[in-house]
Amino acid sequence: MAERTSTGLLTMMLEPTPAVAMTLPAEVREKLAELELELSEGDITQKGYEKKRSKLLAPYIPQIQGVDPSLQIDNRIQVSSQAVLPGSKQIKSRAANTRDERFRSDLHTEAVQAALAKYKERKMPMPSKRRSVLVQSSVEACTPPDTSSASEDEGSLRRQGRLATSTPYQGHGHPAVEHWFNRVIQGSSTSSSASSTSSHPGGRSITNTTSHPALNANAAATALADLMAQTQLDNHSAPPDVTGLSERPQVASVRGVSRSYNHHTSVMETADGCEWGGEGSLPLIDGVPVNSRVSNKIQQLLNTLKRPKRPPLREFFVDDFEELLDVQQPDPNQPKPEGQQMSPLEGEPLGVVTNWPPSLPAALQRWGTTHPKSPCLTALDNAGKPIYTLTYGKLWTRSQKLAYTLLNKLSSRNEPLLMPGDRVALVFPNNDPVMFMVAFYGCLLAELVPVPIEVPLTRKDAGSQQIGFLLGSCGVTLALTTDACQKGLPKAQTGEVATFKGWPRLLWFVTDGKHVVKPPKDWHPLIREASNEIAYIEYKTSKEGSTMGITVSHSAMLAHCHALTQACCYTEAETITNVLDFKREAGLWHGVLTGVMNRMHVISIPYSLMKVNPLSWIQKVHMYKARVAVVKSRDMHWSLLAQKDQRDISLSSLRMLIVADGANPWSISSCDAFLNVFQARGLRPEVICPCASSSEAMTVAIRRPPEMGVPPPGKAVLSMGGLSHSVIRVDTEEKLSVLTVQDVGQVMPGALVCVVRVEGTPYLCQTDEVGEICVSSGSTGLAYYGLPGMTKNIFETIPVTASGVPISDRPFTRTSLLGFVGPDSLVFVVGKMDGLMVVSGRRHNADDVVATALAVEPMKFVYRGRIAVFSVSVLHDERIVVVAEQRPDASEEDSFQWMSRVLQAIDSIHQVGVYCLALVPANTLPKAPLGGIHISETKQRFLEGALHPCNVLMCPHTCVTNLPKPRQKQPEVGPASMIVGNLVAGKRIAQASGRDVGQLEDNDQARKFLYIQDVLQWRAQATPDHPLFLVLNAKGTVASTASCLQLHKRAERVASALMGRLNTGDHVALVYPPGVDLIATFYGCLYAGCVPVTVRPPHPQNLATTLPTVKMIVEVSKSVYILTTQAIMKLLKSKEAAAAVDVKSWPTVLDTDDLPRKKISQMYKPPTPEMLAYLDFSVSTTGILAGVKMSHAATSALCRSIKLQCELYPSRQIAICLDPYCGLGFALWCLCSVYSGHQSILVPPLELETNASLWLAAVSQYKVRVTFCSYSVMEMCTKGLGSQTEALRLRNVNLSCVRTCMVVAEERPRISLTQSFSKIFKDLGLSPRAVSTTFGCRVNVAICLQPNRLGKLAEQGTAGPDPTTVYVDMRALRHDRVRLVERGSPHSLPLMESGKILPGVKVIIANTETKGPLGDSHLGEIWVSSPHNATGYYTVYGEEALHADHFNTKLSFGDTQTVWARTGYLGFLRRTELTDASGERHDALYVVGSLDETLELRGMRYHPIDIETSVIRSHKSIAECAVFTWTNLLVVVVELEGSEQEALDLVALVTNVVLEEHYLIVGVVVVVDPGVIPINSRGEKQRMHLRDGFLADQLDPIYVAYNM
Repeated sequence: MAERTSTGLLTMMLEPTPAVAMTLPAEVREKLAELELELSEGDITQKGYEKKRSKLLAPYIPQIQGVDPSLQIDNRIQVSSQAVLPGSKQIKSRAANTRDERFRSDLHTEAVQAALAKYKERKMPMPSKRRSVLVQSSVEACTPPDTSSASEDEGSLRRQGRLATSTPYQGHGHPAVEHWFNRVIQGSSTSSSASSTSSHPGGRSITNTTSHPALNANAAATALADLMAQTQLDNHSAPPDVTGLSERPQVASVRGVSRSYNHHTSVMETADGCEWGGEGSLPLIDGVPVNSRVSNKIQQLLNTLKRPKRPPLREFFVDDFEELLDVQQPDPNQPKPEGQQMSPLEGEPLGVVTNWPPSLPAALQRWGTTHPKSPCLTALDNAGKPIYTLTYGKLWTRSQKLAYTLLNKLSSRNEPLLMPGDRVALVFPNNDPVMFMVAFYGCLLAELVPVPIEVPLTRKDAGSQQIGFLLGSCGVTLALTTDACQKGLPKAQTGEVATFKGWPRLLWFVTDGKHVVKPPKDWHPLIREASNEIAYIEYKTSKEGSTMGITVSHSAMLAHCHALTQACCYTEAETITNVLDFKREAGLWHGVLTGVMNRMHVISIPYSLMKVNPLSWIQKVHMYKARVAVVKSRDMHWSLLAQKDQRDISLSSLRMLIVADGANPWSISSCDAFLNVFQARGLRPEVICPCASSSEAMTVAIRRPPEMGVPPPGKAVLSMGGLSHSVIRVDTEEKLSVLTVQDVGQVMPGALVCVVRVEGTPYLCQTDEVGEICVSSGSTGLAYYGLPGMTKNIFETIPVTASGVPISDRPFTRTSLLGFVGPDSLVFVVGKMDGLMVVSGRRHNADDVVATALAVEPMKFVYRGRIAVFSVSVLHDERIVVVAEQRPDASEEDSFQWMSRVLQAIDSIHQVGVYCLALVPANTLPKAPLGGIHISETKQRFLEGALHPCNVLMCPHTCVTNLPKPRQKQPEVGPASMIVGNLVAGKRIAQASGRDVGQLEDNDQARKFLYIQDVLQWRAQATPDHPLFLVLNAKGTVASTASCLQLHKRAERVASALMGRLNTGDHVALVYPPGVDLIATFYGCLYAGCVPVTVRPPHPQNLATTLPTVKMIVEVSKSVYILTTQAIMKLLKSKEAAAAVDVKSWPTVLDTDDLPRKKISQMYKPPTPEMLAYLDFSVSTTGILAGVKMSHAATSALCRSIKLQCELYPSRQIAICLDPYCGLGFALWCLCSVYSGHQSILVPPLELETNASLWLAAVSQYKVRVTFCSYSVMEMCTKGLGSQTEALRLRNVNLSCVRTCMVVAEERPRISLTQSFSKIFKDLGLSPRAVSTTFGCRVNVAICLQPNRLGKLAEQGTAGPDPTTVYVDMRALRHDRVRLVERGSPHSLPLMESGKILPGVKVIIANTETKGPLGDSHLGEIWVSSPHNATGYYTVYGEEALHADHFNTKLSFGDTQTVWARTGYLGFLRRTELTDASGERHDALYVVGSLDETLELRGMRYHPIDIETSVIRSHKSIAECAVFTWTNLLVVVVELEGSEQEALDLVALVTNVVLEEHYLIVGVVVVVDPGVIPINSRGEKQRMHLRDGFLADQLDPIYVAYNM
C-alpha cells in the first residue's frame, strides 16, 4: 500500500468512508477531484495536498474521540488504513520505569498493543464449524504435561511487562458469535478479486440514503452494488429456473419484490438470465436474501476485504506468453544503503602459548596422567543432586578401554569391524554427559570419527528419517549408547533395536563398564599432532529439513579451543556451568572440548532438570562458585519466572555469563530482565556476554569478559522497514516497528570477518547494509560430509569488492547469520538465513514475526509459546504461514479474536500480510529434540495437508498482490477485416458437416414413412414377431420383451383409452420407470394424436427433492393428463407427497396397468410433418428446466441420421444403459429400434446400484457390438468393479465383442474417466479403441456420434478415424483463445474430440459477441444446422420470442442465409490429418464447456471443471469438488472422504492450488460430507442447486472457511 508511509493515520482519518463520501456536496467532491489531479501531476506537495484535503473534509468528518487532535496529524504514528476505533484509549506515555530507561524488555508487547489499539478491531466473518470438529481432542498426540517440552527459546519470548490490553473487547466481555455475524462493517468493500466496474446492466448504484436503519448499515457498501450485479453472459436459455424447487418459481414475483426499497435494491442478474430469487419470497437488500445466515457472512467478507496492497510501481514480466503476473518492482522511495564499502574486520592475533598441547587427545593424556584426581565433569540427576563426578584420570582410562575395545574386540567374519577413520554414531541421552564424554574421547583415541545424534524415541520422530540419511551417507555401521538408553529404544519382534525409517542397519554397542575390556599393558593409543583429518561430524538441519553433517578437522577443533580460551580468558581448573546440549554447538565446544583443553571442571545441567527446576543452574553457580556459565536466553527467562522464592543465592562468582543465542532478536530482553532481577544478587552488568555462532563457522563473535578492557556493550534500535530492505536505519524507540538488538561482541581471535550480499555474487556490503556474515579462520568447519557442491558454496566463498576483486586469497565460510558491523568494531546479528522470508522483495525474519505474535494479548493464548513461522512459495512469491498450538481451554471465540489481532499486529509492525494462520491442538506440533518445534517438519505437514489444525484463517486477498491484471476486453475487429484476415492468414472458416443424407444410397424401407408411428404399424404387419426390445432386471434376467406386434397392440390399448377422453394436440405426461410400458404409452399417445412428455418418476425414498421436479414438468408442459403405473399413482397421491407438493392440483391421473384390449377404429394422422410430435424436458446443469419441441419431421430425421451413422439394421443388437427420459437417451430407447428394426437390450441404470456388473455382463452375454452408456454408469463400473476384473473373468465376462462403446453426454468429454475405464476392462478383452464419446445439447440432441469400425465399412478397411486428443493451453482458453501445446507442457489441458458429426448435420464456430464466423482452431460458440434440430423451447411463460435466436439465428457476415441453432457450448473445430471413408480430411469437433456454466472472473472465462480437477488433485481425501461464484467470490465446495480432523487441512491446499494453477483467489472453502454435491441423471454436477443449498444454509457443512 503506497500510503503506508508515515502518514498512515492521517490518510486513514481523511479517507471518507463510503457512507460519508455519498453525503459530500457535489462541489466538495469536485474540489477533491481537482486536488487529486494536482497531486498526481506534481503541482502540489503531498503535505500541501493533505492539508488542503483535510480542510475540505473537516466539516464532514466526526472528530475521532479520545485521540488528541495534535496526534491526529502526527506523522510518526503508523497505522494501517483500517485504523482507529472511536473510543479507543489514547496511548499513554510509557510509565517511567524505576530502572534505567535503556533496559526495556516489554518493548515489543507495548509496540504490539499500541499497534492494535490503533486498529479498528475488524470484524471478520467467523468460520462455521460442525460441533464434532470442535471437540476434536488430540488424544493420540497428547503427551503428559511434564514431558511435553516448551519451545526452544520459548521462555525468552514471553515478555514481562504487560499493559492492560487496549482492545475494545474489554468493556463487554466476549460478544456472542452472532454479534460478529450480524454487524455489517462500513469499510471499503471492493474485493481484490473483483474486477468490478460501475456500470453493470443489472446494478443500480445507491445514490440517496434513507433513514431506514437496516439499509443505512448497508448503504455504506455502495461498491457492493457493482460487485453483485454479475456481468451477464450471452444468455442461451431462460426457461424457468428450478433451482429453488419451490411451489411456483415465477420470475415475475421477484420483479415486484419490495417496491418500497427499490432505490436500494440492486436486482442481481445471474448468469442464466433470470433474476436471482427463484424462491420469489425473500426481500433482497443489496442483492442478498435477508434471512440467509451464509450470505450475511459473505456480505461481511466482502465488506472486510481491504483494497489489495498494490506495489507502488508495477511492471510486468511475460510468463512464456502474455500472461501478466505482476512482478514487484522496487519502490523508488525505499531506503537504499548509502555507506562506503565495508572493510573486512580482523580479530586480535591468536596468542602463542608455550605449553599448549599439540592436539586434544594429547591434552587429555596430559591431565589424565598428571592430575588424575582433578574433577572434569559433574553429572546431576533430576533432583539436582550430583550423581557422579568424572575425574581426568577416570576419563583417560575409560576412554582408552573403549578405544581398545572398539578397535580390537568388534569383528565380523574375523575382520575387524572398524578401521581408523570410520564414522561411529553416538546415541546418548541428554542426562548422561559422562558416558557421552567417555565415548567421544574413546573414538578420538581410536582415530574413529564420532557422529553425535539425538536419541530416537519413536519410529516416527520428526526429522528422524533425515538423520538416517546422514548416517547412511556417512557409512555408519555402529552406534554407541548406554545400557539404559538401549533398553528404552523401540524394539523389533526379535528383541533387537528396531530399524528406524530411512536408517541404515546398525550394530548397537553398549559402552557401559561390563562390555569394555582393559587393554593389555603394551597397548597405547596413538596420540598424533592435530592434522586436517576429520575429528568429528556435527549434524545440522537445514531450513528445508534435510540433515547435513559438518566435518570438523583435528586442527580446527584445536584452533577453536585455543581461540575460545583466549577470548574467554579461560584459566586452568576453572569451574564452568553448562546448561546447553553437550552434543553439539556451544555446549560441545565449551563443555566437552575447551573444558578438557584447560582442565576445567564442568557442571552439566540436563534439560530434564531445567524443566523441573529452572533455577537449578543458578543454584549450581552459587554452590560451586562457578566462574563461567553457558546458557541460552530461554534459561535466563525460565529462571526469572521461578526466582521469587529464592533469597540466599549469589552470582557474584561469575565473571562471564555466555549467552549462546545472543544473536536471537529476543535475547536482549531476556538479558535485560535477568540483569534487572539478579543485579541485587551479585550479578555484575558487564558479565553478560552474548555470542554468535553457527555450526559451519563455529563461534563467530563473543563479547569479551570485562577484564580484557573492551569497549562498552552496544545496542541498536533499528527500523524494521529499513531491515526489510536490508538497510540499517537507526530509529527512535518510540516508533512501533523497530527491532532492538544487542551486539555479540568482537570477532574471534585469529579470524577475518566480512559481510556479503545474500543473493548472487558475494559482493561486500556497504557499512549500513545487512548481509550474511562470513568468516575466514583456522577454526571453522571443513565441509558438508559427502556434499561437495553445497560445500563449495558455503565453505569456500570468495567475497569480492564492488569492482569484482577478491578481498583475500583465503576462502571464507558463510555463517548463515545476517548482520552488520557496528561502531567500535562490534558485531550485530539481526537474523538467520534459516528464518529469512523474502516476500515481494522485502526480507522478514521468522523470529521477529514469532516475537510479535507472542506479544499479542492474551499472552498465554499460545500453549507454552509453541509457535512456528515459515514461508511457502505460492504463485511465484513467498507467503508467510504462522502455526501455533492453542491452549486446551481456548474457545472458538478466543481463538478467532487472537488470530485477527495477530494478523493486525504483524501487518502493523512488519508491514507484511500473513497468508495463513493455523491453530492446532496443544501438543500436536512435531517437536525438535530439545524442546522447540521442528519447523521443517511442520512446514512439510502443512504442505501435505497433515497438520490437522482446529482453526484456520487464510488471508490471500491481502497478501497476494502479484495476480495478473484483470483482462480488459478488446474492442472487436470489424467483420470486413475479419474475412480479409481469414483469407490473408490462410485460415479456413471453422465449419464442418457430416455426410450428405441425400447422396447416401441404402435400402431404407422406413424412409417411405413420414411419421414414426407409421413405421411401427408397418413393422407390426411386415415382421410381427421380430423382437425389438428386451429389458433386463438387476439379476440380469429378462424382465420384459416386446416384438413389433406386441408393442403395436399395447400402444393401441393406450390410444383407445385416450381417444374418448382427450382432444388431439393435448399434452400427456408419461411417468414410468424405464421399461416397455414407457415405450408403448409413448406410441399410444402418437396413435391418439396427443403429445407425450416423458417424466422421470419421483424417487420413493427422496420425494421432497424429486417430486417437485415432476410437478414442475407437468405444469410447465401444460399436461392435461398423467399416465403412469398403479404403484406410482399411489405415490403421487400419498401423504408423503402431500408434504412436498400440492397433491390436489395434479391433473387427471390414469394408471395403464390393466387397460381393456380394444382396437381403435382409426389412427390420428397429423396434417403435416412439422406438427409437434413430443416434448423433451430436461434440467440443465445450471438448474434450468428446458423443454424443447420435436416435430415429426425432426424425429424421423434424427432416427435416420443415427441409423446411418451407426449402421443399424434389423439383424443388429445394441445394448443401452441410459435413462429414457430426455435427449439422446430417449431417442435410442424409444425411437431408434422402431425406425431401424434392430433389437435393443435395455439396461436401466438404476439397477446398476444393486448390481454394478449388470451392463457389462449383458454386453458379454449377448455379444453386443455397439453399446451406449452415460458417464455415471461408466463411473459406477470403474469404482465398483475396478478391483473385481478377475472375478468377472471367472464368470466368463468377455468384452472383446465390443466394437464401439459410446458415452452419451452434453459436456466436454471426460478423458480421465474414459481412459481409466478402458484400462481397467482391457483385461476383459475391451479394445482400447472401443470407447468414444458423443455430443448433443438442448437444441439438437445428437450432433456427434463416434462409431469406430463398423459393419460393411470395417471389412473394407475404411473405418471412421479414431478419436483424436489435443492439448491446449489452459491460460489461453481463459482468454477465449485456443493455443495447442505439447503433451505434458505446463498448464496443458487434454481435450478429446466429441465424435464424428452425424449425417445431415452442419456445424460452425461463431464468435459469441459479434456472431461472425471464426477460423479453424478458434474458440467460439458451436452452432448447428440440421433437419433434426428441435424447433424451439416450450415454456409456460410464452417467452419463446426471447430465445427464438437459439433456434434460428444467422451469421452477421459470411454465409448469412443458413439458419443455425446456437448450442450454448464453447468449442472449436480442427482439421486433422486423418481422412474419412470418402477420402475427405476429417474435421474434429472439440467441446470445451457450456457457456452457462462458465465463471467470469477477473475479466477471464473459467470452466468450473478445470478448477475442480485441480482441487481434487490437491489432497488425497478430496472425493469430489464443485465451484461456483457468489457476488464475485469464488466458492469451492469439497467432499471430504476421511476423518473430519482433515477438514481444515484442505482449506490452505485448495487455496494454494487454485492460486497457482488458475490465478484466482478462493473466497470461501466449504468442506462437506461425501454425496452432498448434487448430480443429475447424466452424472453432471448441479452447481446451481449446490449454490442455492449453500446460500440457504442447507448443506450441513463440516467447515466453512472465509478467506480474507
